[in-house]
Amino acid sequence: MDLAKVSNGEKLNICRKYFYGGFGLLPVLWLVNFVWFFRDAFLKETFPEQKKLRQYVTISGILALFGIGIVVAWAIVYQKYRLDWGEAGDRLLFVIPVGKP
Repeated sequence: MDLAKVSNGEKLNICRKYFYGGFGLLPVLWLVNFVWFFRDAFLKETFPEQKKLRQYVTISGILALFGIGIVVAWAIVYQKYRLDWGEAGDRLLFVIPVGKP
């Protein structure tokens, strides 16, 4: 999508949709929202919708970092303790590993 061809009101509308979409356990949408709209929110000349756009972009960036941090923490904990969890640890996988590493 070429954001240069979109009006400021439509940018705010798209930004809002991505922001609320991130609450559907999709922190990647917050990251995309932050990357796509950062320039319009902070580096462009002032326009009426910029204050609200800036708010969505800032919160999206914070929530993206938080969500990615949770995913990374879970991956580390799971990799470290999967064998200790026994069958429960194996059932969390789509592919059941054979044996111990």
